[in-house]
Amino acid sequence: MTETPTAHTPAQGQAKAQFTVPAQHPMVTVLGSGDSLLRVIEKAFPAADIHVRGNEISAAGDPVDVALISRVLEEMLLVLRTGQPMTEDAVERSIAMLKASDAGTSDGPETPAQVLTQNILSSRGRTIRPKTLNQKRYVDAIDKHTIVFGIGPAGTGKTYLAMAKAVQALQSKQVNRIILTRPAVEAGERLGFLPGTLYEKIDPYLRPLYDALHDMLDPDSIPRLMAAGTIEVAPLAYMRGRTLNDAFIILDEAQNTSPEQMKMFLTRLGFDSKIVITGDVTQVDLPGGQKSGLRQVQDILEGVEDVHFSRLSSQDVVRHKLVGRIVDAYEKYDSTHGTENGGSRAGRGKSAHKGK
Repeated sequence: MTETPTAHTPAQGQAKAQFTVPAQHPMVTVLGSGDSLLRVIEKAFPAADIHVRGNEISAAGDPVDVALISRVLEEMLLVLRTGQPMTEDAVERSIAMLKASDAGTSDGPETPAQVLTQNILSSRGRTIRPKTLNQKRYVDAIDKHTIVFGIGPAGTGKTYLAMAKAVQALQSKQVNRIILTRPAVEAGERLGFLPGTLYEKIDPYLRPLYDALHDMLDPDSIPRLMAAGTIEVAPLAYMRGRTLNDAFIILDEAQNTSPEQMKMFLTRLGFDSKIVITGDVTQVDLPGGQKSGLRQVQDILEGVEDVHFSRLSSQDVVRHKLVGRIVDAYEKYDSTHGTENGGSRAGRGKSAHKGK
């Protein structure tokens, strides 16, 4: 895209820029179906005057707004050149990243195009990529560190991105196997009262991991890989007493581990292995205000070499937009009422306080 001077003189204190979209990019890919992408930009910069004529886009208004609109369009074209389509969500996130960078509140040099075009895994006709800056940094941290904690609310891609990295590592022969585990804490000691075999009893707690695997691998190959031990999906209790070498290990729902379980799991690490631990410290299901191992481990291992904590927020939620608003609303409620997950902190006694 090129920026060219216009023949019109902008009003006092205003800036004006005109852009020509290269012919190889149909305008619908830049503007969106029914101008949906253009409307996202207009909504983000309501004081700016944006016009489209042919393959030219002009913007007039506050110099800061015009400069940001210019950068948004440039980043969109960089993404489109990779063959990846732009979506309304991607444009919104691009604008948010550029505004944060312009305001000096961004803590890194990454651009929207760098975030949105980083491919992790291509499978079954779709490509898995990070969609936010924090997600990109989370994925980069998995590449750089042996143990990575992904901590954040529901819908931020903590487990999904970790599993994509695990499959990528397996396919590129960086590891020989993938081990996926979760604490079956919701059943607690009641596991024996559930009907069926042991695997039928634990299946509901591991089902989300199976679902993600089916998104990333040929479903017909999964039983074969599991039978060969290349992929193992098991409750956390099955990790005790083992040393896990040459493996990519993911502990999901780690907020529901006790401090003892967390220590046990971390000390399973063997040679040439990588561990990713994911969880949401605002959704602890441990009974009786029991202390969460994920909450405690942040105080213990923060700053330890080759251990990294990636923290995601409601801004990184990639589910329905309403999910992010719900997360924010609960955080605001808890902050205002002195509660935790809608329940009284005071009513939980000392054990609840210590588990924070």
